[in-house]
Amino acid sequence: MGIRVAIFDFDGTLYAKETFQLLMEHLKSHPVHHTKYNRFFRSLLPPFIGYKMKIVPESKMKERSMQIYLDALAHLNNEELVAFFEEMTDKVQQDFNPAVVNRFNQHAADNIHIMLVSGAYTHLLHAVTGGMQFDTIIGTDIPMKEQSIDSQTPIFHVQGSRKNEKIKLALDGLEIDWENSFAYGDSFSDLSVLELVGNPVAVRPEPRLRTIAKERSWEII
Repeated sequence: MGIRVAIFDFDGTLYAKETFQLLMEHLKSHPVHHTKYNRFFRSLLPPFIGYKMKIVPESKMKERSMQIYLDALAHLNNEELVAFFEEMTDKVQQDFNPAVVNRFNQHAADNIHIMLVSGAYTHLLHAVTGGMQFDTIIGTDIPMKEQSIDSQTPIFHVQGSRKNEKIKLALDGLEIDWENSFAYGDSFSDLSVLELVGNPVAVRPEPRLRTIAKERSWEII
């Protein structure tokens, strides 16, 4: 018998909202770093407008946005970066989906290997999920060099099939009982992860995922 896993998405699944929106608000209202907001917002407009005009694919727009946000934080060292993300913990945890937290607790009690897999910054995921014992946390790593953000190294935004690659890499060498494993996601881009397991769960799914979940008789919460 292999190991059972439970894979949780973050935005729209464990966390009911979108982290990038929260990150923008946090920067804009920050007592120290708010001075970086206007330049960040101006830089954000071209890829966003390109996406709205269907010139820039959504995945590229998201990756570019994450890079631009990091550029605004480039003056922070690792310790300051951790503190910046930790300041958002209470706000994020207030919007955790109780039904999903219940599933997490259930899987933890059943000794299932629990993974958090998200496109959000890995630093942020560690900061805001304190108190929840994930066995594996996979996010978008912030390139660091000598305890500071390395602005020369582009980020690798974990989304779509990149999530599958990262999951399989993290579980390399382990025998996994995929048929009796679980995955939770809210968007169509989570489909490739949901299809890995025998127990896929659509969480407040967007229309495209809801249609697929209903067609395939998946659980919806």
